[in-house]
This record gives sequence, C-alpha cells and structure tokens, in this order.
Amino acid sequence: MTDTPKSAGWREHSRYPDPAIEILDERFEQYRIFSAAVERLHTGCRWSEGPVWFGDGRYLLWSDIPNNRILKWEEETGAVSVHRKPTDFANGNTRDRQGRLVTCEHGGRRVTRTEHDGAVTVLMDRFEGKRLNSPNDVVVKSDGSIWFTDPVFGILGNYEGHKAEPEIDQGVYRIDGESGEVSCLTTDVLGPNGLCFSPDESLLYVVESRGVPTRKILAYDVTADGRDITGKRVFIDAGPGGTPDGMRCDVDGNLWCGWGMGTAELDGVLVYAPDGAKIGRIALPERCANVCFGGRKRNRLFMAASQSLYAVYVNTQGVAGG
Repeated sequence: MTDTPKSAGWREHSRYPDPAIEILDERFEQYRIFSAAVERLHTGCRWSEGPVWFGDGRYLLWSDIPNNRILKWEEETGAVSVHRKPTDFANGNTRDRQGRLVTCEHGGRRVTRTEHDGAVTVLMDRFEGKRLNSPNDVVVKSDGSIWFTDPVFGILGNYEGHKAEPEIDQGVYRIDGESGEVSCLTTDVLGPNGLCFSPDESLLYVVESRGVPTRKILAYDVTADGRDITGKRVFIDAGPGGTPDGMRCDVDGNLWCGWGMGTAELDGVLVYAPDGAKIGRIALPERCANVCFGGRKRNRLFMAASQSLYAVYVNTQGVAGG
C-alpha cells in the first residue's frame, strides 16, 4: 500500500524565517537556515515513534505503535507505504554498523535485527532467564554494541503491546556486537526512555521519564573499554510539565530532544548545548516522541510526533551511525 503525502490541516504555507524555529540563545542562530521551514510529511498515524534513516535507499522508516506497523517515507517522491505489518508493536529503531535494522518490540518484549535478506533475528528477549519488559529505544555504538532501554510502558495495557506483569526491574542494557554477550548497565533510572551518545561516545544520555518530582535527562560517563557506564548525574531537569522523550546528538554535541505532553507550548523539539543550556526550540502542533537526522548530508531533522511525521533542514549534521 502506497499513498501520497497527507499534509492538509496544519498550515497552508510557510513563512521565512519559519516562526516555528525559535532561537532561545544566540548559539542556536548558526543552526537555523533562513529559508528552511518545518514540513509535515505525513499524518494519519496513532502514535509515531522510532524514526530511522536509510541513506542508501533514500527513505525513512518509523513506527506507528498502536497500529502495529512500520511506515516508510521515500525522499524522492514523498510516497508513504506500509513497510511491515504486524511488527509486534515496534517502537525504537536504528541501524547497526552493517546497515541492518535494529528494532525494539513491545509485543515480543525483545530486541530484533532484520537481516539483509529480510529474516528477523532475536538479539535479546530475556535477562538471567526472565522476560524483558518492553524495550523502548536503541542506539548502536561504533564498536557494534547495541544499547537499549527497557521500561514497562508497553506492558501497562493492550494499546501499545500486551498487558503483563514485569518480571525484572526497568533497566538499560548492552549487547556486545561480537560475542552477543548481554549486560545490564543500570536499574537506577525511573522509566528509562530515549538514549544517545555524545559525538565522541564518552557520554551516554538517558531520559528518565518517570523522574520524581520532575523528568530528567541523565548523563553517564562511558568507561574506557566502552562496556559500562559510571558517574550518574542530572544533565537536564525538565521542570514542571517537561516531558523529554527520544533524542539524538549533532556533530557539535547539541542534544535535539523530542518534547511535549504538558501543554501545547511545550510540544515539539528542544535543543540543548553541551553545557546543558537550552538554546533552541522547534514548535510543532503535536507532541514529538522521537527524532533522527537524515537526508544526503545528515542535515535534515526528522520528527515523529503523535499522529504525524515532520522534517526540517538545519545547518548541522547528526552524529554518524546509530
């Protein structure tokens, strides 16, 4: 099934510079392109998540979790089609260093890899003999290791997965890229959600989406051998109503974070400098769940937001790899 872009119902035309791209600190000025506006590429989903760019095919995949499908948007034509259905309620997606799709599945309570021939390999569905909760978001380090979060969100009901009781604590995990050995890095995050590495991979950022009294973005130091994390600290306190979700880093170390759910004034993407200062915002008419960089130069930010997919060109590039 393929259809043309569904874009009606947001705004008839764009203005330059686009007022949806807000400069909160002069450091963000360099990243805004004067004649680049936020575009709605598609709508008609129930809950958009997990965008991932395939540069070799010039297309983007993203999850529509309640509809149990992964959608595909083609850069050349703007056509949208169903890439896979059912998906076991797929959420976060990325690519490994061989270009294969890596997916977090709520329904299967597992992390899978889609091989080049289309076969699906289960990378992890249990830890110490107990079932995972509902893997949420995933990144791949340059050494090929796969890092993912495992909160309980997908087993709380039957809308984005299958209702079940948790068997293990919520955690952050690492799967070794060569041996497949698994390790639990931490269970001290309240509702672990989005995660990403700094450009040099010395830091791991993790969203604590059930933090008390406010949600937070945590920072950890990655150990010298690249196999563990230490030095937990609060990098961003989201404050009242703040709801960070999925995020990615650009080559300058800025964090581009999906945001929203409190009030309409918070919906969109917030951008934080490496020192934790809030420097920019991209306002959307819907809550943004996750982002990724793509396009031929990795300078197009794709935003999976509630029922829609949005994009905007920016004057920076996303960090290469997962």
